[in-house]
Amino acid sequence: MIPTAVAPEQHRPSATSSALAVAQALNRSCDCRSLDPLRLRQQLEAEPALLGLATEIERSRPHMFSATAVFMAPETLQAMADIVAAIETVIALPGYEAEVLARAPAIARFDNGPKGVFMGFDFHVCDTGPQLIEINTNAGGALLNRALACAQQACCAQIVPHLRPTARLDALDQRWLEAFFNEWALQGHHGKPECIAIVDETPEQQYLHPEFLLFQHLFRSAGIDTVICDPGELAFDSRALTHNGRPVDLVYNRLTDFYLQSPAAVALRAAHEAGAVALTPHPRAHALYADKRNLALLTDAARLAALGVPQHTIDCLVAGIPRTVEVMPERADALWAARRSLFFKPTSGFGSRAAYRGDKLTQRVWKSILDGGYVAQSLALPSERRVRVDDAGNDLKLDIRAYAYAGEIQLVAARLYTGQTTNFRTAGGGFAPVFLTDTMTSEGEAS
Repeated sequence: MIPTAVAPEQHRPSATSSALAVAQALNRSCDCRSLDPLRLRQQLEAEPALLGLATEIERSRPHMFSATAVFMAPETLQAMADIVAAIETVIALPGYEAEVLARAPAIARFDNGPKGVFMGFDFHVCDTGPQLIEINTNAGGALLNRALACAQQACCAQIVPHLRPTARLDALDQRWLEAFFNEWALQGHHGKPECIAIVDETPEQQYLHPEFLLFQHLFRSAGIDTVICDPGELAFDSRALTHNGRPVDLVYNRLTDFYLQSPAAVALRAAHEAGAVALTPHPRAHALYADKRNLALLTDAARLAALGVPQHTIDCLVAGIPRTVEVMPERADALWAARRSLFFKPTSGFGSRAAYRGDKLTQRVWKSILDGGYVAQSLALPSERRVRVDDAGNDLKLDIRAYAYAGEIQLVAARLYTGQTTNFRTAGGGFAPVFLTDTMTSEGEAS
């Protein structure tokens, strides 16, 4: 079956709610800046070791943060939560697990207990409601977005009722710590880990390195020794994973080498396979959630029914995820003919790398897509946010990311951008906080 774009009239609410109308009006017409740079600096530099972090971000990453907030109706957030819950229902089924793990590398079959922290569910908010476009297992930006949400100010009295965060911001640090402690407990340990390693390839060169520093501060504030390192700096002696001779109890994994296949990850891989370290997120989580071929299964009503998925769950998934199919030679002609309504993504890709809108495809790129490892997804166009840049109004596209753990959304944030996919190169773009509109306020009061 070839995916087709969702028709605007499908799954549309019978009437636009007050909160939804307010969110649409604010995103469309209010281009006021709500970011207070001083408050953001205070949030980012919460301890002496972090002094200068805000300045460094501004110097080297000028488009990390947008000065504009994004607004969402509570019912949109609830619909996103329903989709996340529906996916968890399917992933818990033995038949689903068997099918997706059968095509994954052997390391994905290791189950040491942890679930995987900071799952990222990425949505476009369409006229039909939120559409889940992909899932990521090591979604970055949560701590940065908490700081950003805490650094907002009202541009006018009328906006105050609509500045409701998607989470209790003052409780997030503890909630996130408890997620890591729960991962530790799920692997059979008590208390809390003594040493955590935040691991990524050449971490100082990563765009989100500032967030690694915030995580280090978070863990140290809980009395946990914390290092930030490259996987090649780790060693394993068949009993313990170590960094410079210091045993590492838990690894917060930010690698995009999802199956730990690089030579640099050999020690981490061996420790994980031996159950000698709590690794989160881990290869199994990537196979179960983030392989984009899973979206083809999650949007196929017949296959879901055969797995025993309840009908109401099937309905939620089919309505909330754009129809997706794997790119195969026998589908080539049909997919090419339908390409203008499709988006093509590599099955193991991340960060929008090598992803293409079908209407932008060249024959050269199409041939590489046909070589394998791609899915075709019905085009779910992103909504837009009006921002002011250099005294001129600009309409930027927006993606919504829901950070979740164990099936529960912890925080929602946005990314504003221009172009085919998200980026941090757009003037006025970058991470943006998401606020919930007041259900009791009329559209007229917000316009």
